[in-house]
Amino acid sequence: MAPARRPTMPHDPADRAARGAANARRVQAMAAAARRRRRLQKLLPWLVILAAFLLWEVAVVALKVDPFILPAPSAIAASMVQWWHPLLDNAWQTLMTTLAGFALAIVFGLALGVLIGSSALLYHGLYPLLIGFNSVPKVAVVPVLVIWFGIGTVPAIITAFLISFFPIVVNVATGIATVEPELRDVLRALGARQTDIIRKVGLPRAMPYFFASLKIAITVAFVGSILAETVAANKGIGQLMMLASSRFDVPLVFAGLMVTAIMGVAMYGVAVAIEERTTGWAMRGQADQNVASLTG
Repeated sequence: MAPARRPTMPHDPADRAARGAANARRVQAMAAAARRRRRLQKLLPWLVILAAFLLWEVAVVALKVDPFILPAPSAIAASMVQWWHPLLDNAWQTLMTTLAGFALAIVFGLALGVLIGSSALLYHGLYPLLIGFNSVPKVAVVPVLVIWFGIGTVPAIITAFLISFFPIVVNVATGIATVEPELRDVLRALGARQTDIIRKVGLPRAMPYFFASLKIAITVAFVGSILAETVAANKGIGQLMMLASSRFDVPLVFAGLMVTAIMGVAMYGVAVAIEERTTGWAMRGQADQNVASLTG
């Protein structure tokens, strides 16, 4: 017969020390894995962008594509260095125009979204009008704006406002309208008024939807500004791209596109940073899922 093993006492100091050391090693491994994951998340976008540009450069060189058809990233970078002052000057104009239209979209979109989300009558009554208005191509609206306000900055601001207004309204209205009816009934039973429900429950509930719409709206606002500047403007990236097209300077056209993309990514990053600081509680589920993937 095999010799009987000495039973481990439940309060054996050696056993507690072994378990404590194992738990400490597990915590350290989890912390190291989390740090590696964060570093990878920070580096991954830059690695993807670098790989995309390298693939673009190699494809253009290998296939001997004419720069008039598709310039290589190196040619675009050279054009950006050559024309950096006009690009910077016109990019500033486009950025200010876009931010002005985007600010108007936030103010009016948030106010209308709260009204529509708070009233079923307004929700069903105004939605067909909003959808129909949003379906109208904004390129068809720009000539009308030029007739009304003339050539310049105002049509570009209004176009940026019109094209970024709809996502904000829809998301804010959805966030407020989806508050649980049971929760509304409980709050009314406790004496809360409709304005109290909207202010203390509806608006916090709509904040994740609101910031999700901001990340969409800020990118499409640049589309509206560039669109109006290509039609009728005295300054801006769109107007610079049209001048470059008339001179058949395709690298400069792509340089304008690159500058616009950089501004869009930068403003998207600002929206994400504000979202993380104000609605971090809404991302707890994703954080828990990341922790579970590390410990699973």
